[in-house]
Amino acid sequence: MHHANHFYGHAHVLARYCGLGDGHPPRINGYVQHGWNIGDGLAPGHPYAEFTPSLLWSEQTRRRAWSVGRRNVVTVGAPFTYLLSLRPEDPPEAEREGTIWYPFHGWEGQHVKGDHKELIARIRATEPGPVTVCLYWHEYGMRRVRRLYENAGFRVICHGYRGHWWKDTDPLFLDKQLTELRRHKRVASNRLTSAIFYGIAAGCEPAVYGDPMILAAEDPTFGGTARIRRQWPELHGESVDLPTAVEIARAELGTDHRCTPAELRELLGWANLQEEKS
Repeated sequence: MHHANHFYGHAHVLARYCGLGDGHPPRINGYVQHGWNIGDGLAPGHPYAEFTPSLLWSEQTRRRAWSVGRRNVVTVGAPFTYLLSLRPEDPPEAEREGTIWYPFHGWEGQHVKGDHKELIARIRATEPGPVTVCLYWHEYGMRRVRRLYENAGFRVICHGYRGHWWKDTDPLFLDKQLTELRRHKRVASNRLTSAIFYGIAAGCEPAVYGDPMILAAEDPTFGGTARIRRQWPELHGESVDLPTAVEIARAELGTDHRCTPAELRELLGWANLQEEKS
């Protein structure tokens, strides 16, 4: 299995949806898109075997992949949409309150440069209720960065470790994220990312504002943040039109392309595996 298929517990969610239980997921025959992007669905720099099937989130991504020469691509929807179908009747313990805010983040190979103090000031001036700041594991592990948000009076959390090279994946990463999103009225970030689309799908009002910050050696191949702001202006601002946001999120997450368990088992190479009996 391509190691990126394990990121954020995606393979685990898909295995649960297919009735294969909570254990170690079987090998997936293909590459599952692991995050929202404006390219062909594949992460730049990741090793990839030619002719391996690409299992992409949306029809838009499939068309972009085709336009740059990718073949053997199919639209299956984001793993998060499968989690939503697994937890459809999952109301929060209390009424939704406040905002969950996701600062743009780096990872092992790239660090983010930006003014967190300036971003904190913007958040405090904008958000009407209590704020939960969710730091990516990379920044959460940086005591200096984490303390800035804690000292600002925000609740600071981390959904867990994404995983890398099949190690230390938190299989409940998306479950934790969905639980947190359903606790909040709003979801916000300084860049349009997967978390914003997940939040919209989970019933939050979205917002994208503030300094987008700079990612070291950011790949400009598909147009970067400038293109994102041009192509999705409706999702940028301190307040956006919710019905429009819901429609866009549904398309970008490929909700209408979500497969049945039998269809997904066939696509992932799991058709002959025995379902776990409850």
